[in-house]
Amino acid sequence: MSTNEQGSALKVHKLTFWEATMIVVGANVGSGILGLAYSGRKAGWPVLLMWLVIAGVFTTFSMLYVAETTLRTQKPLQLPGLAERYVGKLGAVLVFISVAANSVGCMIAYMTGSGNILAKMLGIPNQMGSILFAVPAVIVVWLGLKATGVAEKIISIGMMAMVGVIIVASFLSDKANVSGAIYMNWTYAVPVFNVAIFCYIAQYAVPEMARGLRHEPKKLPPAIMTGMFLTAVLLALVPLAVLSLTGPEKVTQVATIAWGEALGQWAFFVANIFALCAMMTSYWAVGGSFLTNIVDMFHFKSESDFTTRLISVLCVCVPPFLLAYSGMVGFVDAIYLAGTFGGVIMAILPVLMLKGARRSGDVEPQWRCGWYSANWLQGLLIVLFCGAAIYAIFDLMGILPSAW
Repeated sequence: MSTNEQGSALKVHKLTFWEATMIVVGANVGSGILGLAYSGRKAGWPVLLMWLVIAGVFTTFSMLYVAETTLRTQKPLQLPGLAERYVGKLGAVLVFISVAANSVGCMIAYMTGSGNILAKMLGIPNQMGSILFAVPAVIVVWLGLKATGVAEKIISIGMMAMVGVIIVASFLSDKANVSGAIYMNWTYAVPVFNVAIFCYIAQYAVPEMARGLRHEPKKLPPAIMTGMFLTAVLLALVPLAVLSLTGPEKVTQVATIAWGEALGQWAFFVANIFALCAMMTSYWAVGGSFLTNIVDMFHFKSESDFTTRLISVLCVCVPPFLLAYSGMVGFVDAIYLAGTFGGVIMAILPVLMLKGARRSGDVEPQWRCGWYSANWLQGLLIVLFCGAAIYAIFDLMGILPSAW
């Protein structure tokens, strides 16, 4: 069932609670989880875990700010539309730049990572592997929100089962040495926070979820929190298993390649099928959201119009593929940069949007944020994410140490 509401260009497709929840998991568990072990290998797993907890908590707060903003707005809008409504045109432009930077960074990583994995598995060129991955990825994005929700639920459940099996096998392996992952080097700690931010940035998925849960708005916050909790568990366990099994010196940028090779042929295939599923589910969530953000930002008449959809899908899918094979951006570097600069805008804009929606929203919502929307917490969120970006700038200039 799908309808247009309040003259919006975006259609309303009903989602179930678990379909909405798995959009969060699918959006978060993608290329970031595959790069965590590599990006944190110098700092150590305890440092990585600390940043995962901090980034996860504060990103959840930010997502809940967006949730309340959507619930105070009658017309279905994406982040640029919400930002324009409550912050102004500049807010809309900035949030669209953030969504675009994060989305393109994500999909560069998916193109690079999928190409590497399928090249290893099938003995084909990397570019051909990326094309094989892109075909089903683009088809689901083209089909829209409901297809994304159903596909996310099915594939994410299978993905979690696969990673559960291989994590258990890793810890039971005679090669495993958990104590070898429990080390800390604070010199390389701060850049790891930027990668952790990237792994959680899913504010852009909240308006999509809100669109699908308009018939049951009270389920939106629990779906966000459940999805973020499941994400956090996976993000913590995967790098611990990888570092315990391979040691920091043998971790590859796409961790499942070294992970699978250390456990044997069966694990090589299971780990890398998990990796492909992780990137696929994330591609669907990120690509679908980016598409509707384009429709919203440029005020297209309807997302279901064929020409509009074709142009939007091409804008979503083609640039990341070209950039992935330009030689300009590496797998973990794409994650790092997208998380850093996308994170700054995603820290500031939801705070301003929530304040604006509370002043001039359309309706009093059935749910609103609690203590975690206090001014001091909002300020701390902005300071943390902006501080990470400042570090990244000095890192790029070679003044401060990189984590990998």
